[in-house]
Amino acid sequence: ALIQGRDYPQVVREQLAHALVSASLLSATIKFDGSLTLQVQGDGPLHLLVVQASSRRTLRGIARWREGVTPGPLAQLFGRGQLAITIEPRKGKRYQGIVPLEGGTLPVAIEGYFRQSEQLPTKLWVASDAGAACGMLLQQLPDEAADTEGWRRVSLLADTVTPRELIGLESERLLGRLFAEEDLRVFDPDPMAFRCSCSRQRIVDVFRSFGRTEM
Repeated sequence: ALIQGRDYPQVVREQLAHALVSASLLSATIKFDGSLTLQVQGDGPLHLLVVQASSRRTLRGIARWREGVTPGPLAQLFGRGQLAITIEPRKGKRYQGIVPLEGGTLPVAIEGYFRQSEQLPTKLWVASDAGAACGMLLQQLPDEAADTEGWRRVSLLADTVTPRELIGLESERLLGRLFAEEDLRVFDPDPMAFRCSCSRQRIVDVFRSFGRTEM
């Protein structure tokens, strides 16, 4: 629904899909009323990627690119850039963390963000095709930091996941395959949906803010 009517090149569509999955997974780890925004900005052909996931389980996002964007690592796609994650509660203080964009893929860059900015061990796997975008997030809870062996064990098990499994297997089957010897607790599904905050009145207000001469 989000990409319908937008003529994104395949490589841009893939990066947008990975960002949307990442934002939705990260938003599920934060217990608040508000939104989480993931933004990648650089001086390369794919120069802007912004996605937002809300506590009401809605998603939106957009990408900006120039001609000549081709598949490749992040440095080729975005050039020199930065990764920012912004948390905006409806009530309370806004928080933003910004780090240099580093790593070959977006999941690796996000893992680096949490390592640098939050000191919170995080692993992320994403996959997408023409019909689906899927992912898995593994994050060490702050009060479990002493269990280094447990984190190492589940990380090694999760690393065996394949893109085909992420897309093709239902969640419970996937978790059962990866963590067959672990005690699993599965919560009820929490559906996400595309929602845009645009409205006729908001567009009118934007035009009015330009002034007659500029418009």
